[in-house]
Order: sequence, then C-alpha cells, then structure tokens
Amino acid sequence: MSSFTLAGGIAGGVGLFLLGMWLMTDGLKLAAGPALERILANSTKTRLRGLASGIMVTALVQSSSAVTVATIGFVNAGLLNLSQALWVLFGTNVGTTMTGWLVALVGLQFKIEALALPLIGIGMILRLTGEHTRRSAFGMALAGFGVMFLGIDLLRETFSGLSTDFRMPEGNSALDTLVQVLIGMALTVLMQSSSAALAVALTAAQGGLLTAQGAAAVVIGANIGTTVKAIIAAIGATPPAKRAACAHILFNLLTGAVALLMLPWLIALIALIGDWLDIESSPAAQLALFHTVFNVLGIILIWPIAARMTRFLESRFRTAEEDEALPRYIDRTVLAVPTLALDALEREVRRMGSVALRAIRGPLDFSRRNAAVPAAELQVVIKLNRAISEFIVEINRAGMSGDSAERLPELLRATRYYEVVGELAAEAATASSEASSNAAMSLSETVIAAFQETSTALLATVDPLDEKVAAADREAALRTFELAYQDLKAELLRMGATGALRVGDMDALLRSASALRRGLEQAAKAAQMLGTESGAEDLKDV
Repeated sequence: MSSFTLAGGIAGGVGLFLLGMWLMTDGLKLAAGPALERILANSTKTRLRGLASGIMVTALVQSSSAVTVATIGFVNAGLLNLSQALWVLFGTNVGTTMTGWLVALVGLQFKIEALALPLIGIGMILRLTGEHTRRSAFGMALAGFGVMFLGIDLLRETFSGLSTDFRMPEGNSALDTLVQVLIGMALTVLMQSSSAALAVALTAAQGGLLTAQGAAAVVIGANIGTTVKAIIAAIGATPPAKRAACAHILFNLLTGAVALLMLPWLIALIALIGDWLDIESSPAAQLALFHTVFNVLGIILIWPIAARMTRFLESRFRTAEEDEALPRYIDRTVLAVPTLALDALEREVRRMGSVALRAIRGPLDFSRRNAAVPAAELQVVIKLNRAISEFIVEINRAGMSGDSAERLPELLRATRYYEVVGELAAEAATASSEASSNAAMSLSETVIAAFQETSTALLATVDPLDEKVAAADREAALRTFELAYQDLKAELLRMGATGALRVGDMDALLRSASALRRGLEQAAKAAQMLGTESGAEDLKDV
C-alpha cells in the first residue's frame, strides 16, 4: 500500500468518523430536547445519582464535551454546586465508553454497507420530511450513525492491509509504553476527539497493528489527551469552569497514572473477563472492555478522596466576590469565649451591611441609564447572611449569658434588614431598566438633585462601619429624604398624568424609587439595631 493511499485512507476514515459523530451528537441533543437539562438539574442530589446522570446523558448524546459544557453552565448559574457537578463529570468518562462498544460490537462485526447505508438513507428522509421537528433531529442522528460506521469501515480496511508491512510500537518496555501513550495523546489532540482516537486504536488492534497492551496504552493516552482540551477551555474561563476543568484533569491524570502502573495486571484481568464473556477472539471488543474497566477504576479511585478534592478546588481560582462572601470574623475558634463570639458576630454583620449599602448606591443615581443589577453584591449578602445565621445557631448551642442572649435577636434582625436591602437594590435596578433610557432625563433637575442629595446624606448616617453617627442625625436625614421622595413621586405622577412621560416609564420609575425608599428604611432600621444610642425614635417594622 502506497504512502498516499495509507494517508488518504486514515484521513478519510477519521474524517468520516468525526463527521458522523458531529451529526449524531447534534441530532441526539436536539432530539433529547430539554431532557438533558432536566436530568442534570434534578438527578444530582447524591453521588450515585450524579454519576448515573453523567453516564446516561453522555451515552445518550454521545458527547462528553456537550455534557461537560452543560454541567459547567449549571454550576455558573448556581443550579449545581461543585460537589454535585464533579460526579456528573466523572460519569461522562464512563459514558464515553459506549462509543468503544459501538465500534467494537457493531462497526467491526457486521457488513457496514448493510447497516450504514440504510441508516443514512432513512435518516435523511426523516430530516427532509420533518424540518424543524424532533423527527428531523432524530433523522440527522441516524444519518450520523451511518456516516460514522462508514468511517470505521474505511479505517478497518486501511489498517487490515498494513498488518504485514507496518507495525506500530508494540513492545512492553517502559519506553515503548510511553511512546504508545504519547500516540494516544497526539491522536486526541490532533483530532480533538478521544472517541476518534479510540476508534483508530480499536481498528488498529483489530487489524493486527497493535498488541493488547500496546492498544491499551494508546487508549490511556487518548484519555489523558482530553485534558489538553480542558486546559485550553479553562484559560480565561470563570472560576467554576476552571474548577470543573481541573477536576476533569485530575481525574484523568490520576486514573491514567494508576492504570499505567497496573497495566500488565489489567490486561490479564481483561483476558479473564473476556474468556468469561466469550469475547477473547475480538481484540477490539477486549479493548472496549479495557476502556470501560479503566474508567470504572477511576471512579473507584476518586470515590474516597472526592470530598477533599472538592474542598481543594473550591479554595482555588477565587474571585474578589467569592472572597468577600467568606466570613472574616466568625469561626468556631471564637465560640469558646462568648463575648469574643458576640463581638466577632457584630463585626461580620456590619461588614455584610456595608456590602448591602454598596449594592443600593448604583440604582440611587437616577441620571444613570439602566443601572446594572447588583448581582455580585446580592450574592455576597445572601452568603454572608447564611453564614451568620448558622453561626448564631452555634452560639446558642454553646450557651451564653442573659445579656449576650438578648443581643443575638437584634443582630439577627439586622442581618435580615440588610438582606432585604440587597433584594430591594436588585428590584430597583430591574424596575429602572424597564423605563426608556431617557425617561429620567425628563424629570425636574431640582427634584432629581434633591432625591440624590438626601439619599446620599442618609446613606452616610446608616453606614454600619461608622459607629459614631448619632441616632438623632439619622432620624433627621431620614425625614429629609422622605420629603424628597414624596416630591419625586408627585413629579412622576404629574408627568404621567399630563402625558409628559409615558405611563410605562412612570410606573417603572415609581417602582424603582419605591424600592429604593424601602431599602434605605431597612438600612436605617439595621443601623438602629446595631447602634448603642438611646432615645431614638422607633422605626416602623417591615
């Protein structure tokens, strides 16, 4: 066989296989509809369910990359935490073994034309007769199956003609094994598909170009090669994506290293299992079995260390917001001394309050067009509120004196007030964004200026990090702000009634101003809870 024919056969076979995989994956993803999201979101409550979800969805859509991207998307959206996502990601490694079994038991055991060509024909009929329907997507998947099998057949024919003239590195020495692993890695990196690399290894083994151990080393290399794509994908990605990519890398490196160390014994084990399953006559089937056992071994290895891996990854790639959401003053070490615990708790509440006030400052500026929703600050407030609430439970368990116990409900109420401030800041920004970009510019500059000046002055008196503000000053600032708010409200209603402002814009700005007013009132209540002054006028409850 000439070099040109060899290169053309390998390139064409791999190209057809990748084209078939692409068509099949896209078709199955479209045919599955929202099932992928529903399964990932609802079936990850335990390790086993997350693992099963990763295996099942990957086997269904035949793309570990698609499942990985979807899982990382759920982590970024907050629908899955990292510990849940890890088991889905680990399950995708086992799910990809289905490709090996398809190649070994279908692609290499049947007359391809009798299977592939009808699949392509039926698939294209469904595709053409059911455009924009699920039938069309299923037809594309069927056609993809057929094209993939044609690629496998071309690879099989190419490699079968080489078995007497050409041999891949097949020794069992450490150097030979390293070369075989590098071949597997190179195939995966060059073709951007571990499934394609696996198909090449399976057809080469079936054609007699690789021994069982050599082919197994290539498979290990193909698995390790997927980490290169993960490394590239992690560059410039969000912290959750980087952690998920690192989990994928650690899993494959650990599994690959252990499998290489145990390779002779694993080959012997596969031979025993092959005898039991009566597949010893098929090198490709034995290799598919090795691929499955190899990835299941990874699950067994990672199981006892998964919790520590999760904690390790969560401490890496932190953003400024994530660091800010971590408690700075409260931890279990101060629980032994109740007065220290109470002091630390108050300092944490005050820090949470400063973040909540920062969230509300942006929407207060009515001259800004479509102020962004303070999502980062809101998440920090929510997480700090949760940590503070849990710490209060721990304090109660530890026991405190009567005076300290009376102080706890006040601090808990202050945290609740600050949480509401954050929520109202987001509500105000959302309402403001619903108005036209120039709606606020139509209002009286005097009214707008008074509202912003009085709100800024009020913010200065409710700053939780400033403990020197007198209650009387805070009350005066609140009354002045209330007058400015009523003027703004009257101006909005007047302009809406006269047609100077669209009713929709009026309603959006009124809702925004109302949310800001309530947010500042909540901040004032929290400041009163944290203040030490006496004689302050009681503020109305929520």
